[in-house]
Order: sequence, then C-alpha cells, then structure tokens
Amino acid sequence: MVEWLIAGLGNPGGQYDNTRHNAGFWVLDELAKRAGIKIKKLKFYGTYALTDNLLLLKPQTFMNRSGRSVREAAAFYHIPPEKIIVVYDEAALPPGRLRLRASGSDGGHNGMKDILYHLQTDQFTRVRIGVGGPPHPEIDLADWVLSPMTENDRKLLAGVTRRAADAVACICKEGLETAMNRFNANNAAEDEPK
Repeated sequence: MVEWLIAGLGNPGGQYDNTRHNAGFWVLDELAKRAGIKIKKLKFYGTYALTDNLLLLKPQTFMNRSGRSVREAAAFYHIPPEKIIVVYDEAALPPGRLRLRASGSDGGHNGMKDILYHLQTDQFTRVRIGVGGPPHPEIDLADWVLSPMTENDRKLLAGVTRRAADAVACICKEGLETAMNRFNANNAAEDEPK
C-alpha cells in the first residue's frame, strides 16, 4: 500500500542533469539507489518507482508544470497532502544547507507555484536544498539555476543530497517534527569537499 508520495523537482533531459534546478531529481535518485530500484516507469506525466510504502516521482513536465504530475499521482493512489513531500532547489539558501517546512508559500519558486495551484493547498511537506543565489546581482536567477555547476559546487551539493534523502526517510518513519529538529540545523560545513 502506497502511503507517501515523494516528488523530486527538476527538468528532464541530459542538458539539465548538472544544473542546480535538478536538486530534487538528485535526491530521488539517491532514494532509489538505496532501495536498489530505478525510477523509470512512465505515468502521471513523469517517471516513478514504488518501494515499500513510497511512491518516488520525478515529473517530466519541466519545472514550471510540475503540479499536474504531483496531483495525478496523489489522486491515483489516494495520497492526502499531509503525506506528500516535495524536494526542490532553493536559491535563497546557501549551497549545502537543508530546510524542512510543513507548509507555506511558493517562495518565488515556479515549480512550487504550480504544485500549490494544482493541489489547492499548502499543507504538504517541503524539503528545500540550498543551491545558493547568483554570485553577482546582474546574473539572472533563471540563468543561474539552469547553468552547469562547477566541480566544487557539485561536490558540496552531493553531501546535502545524501542528507536530504536521510531527511525524507526520517519524515516517513519518525515524523516531520523529529526530522525538522534533526535536519534544520546550520550544518553545511560537514558537506564541504575534503
């Protein structure tokens, strides 16, 4: 029986694999790797896999249209909003930081804006992956999150990807409050490249 929907946000296509905007996809890949499965079944305008009581979903509609995929998967498996976890990049957080939230606004994130529109509620969990903002004010935010990362940034974000997967597992097993207490700390230093 599927109890949880874990949606990782990103953009389909190889040209986006190494971009900050695909942080949600990385976390889903990490969860799938731990479960020994591949996220490759096609349905709900995305790719998905089932493991234990989890539905791992990677919308393939491009970031700004993620909501339809999440809504259709949740409706098919009768998953209520409080059992939906959305994992996505957050430019307002420094690289390597992780923040969990129970509800709230879209924070200017277009993928979240579309999910809020389609679900018609903000009562679902967010796991926000800090990717940092542009280094200079003249750089457009959309260009920044869609540009390839340096090797150093990718190493830094690999650590927070693993920690985000741990946080998702903790939410599902021990509850959001426990996970927030454990993972919302200022702990980016442990993820810096050695």
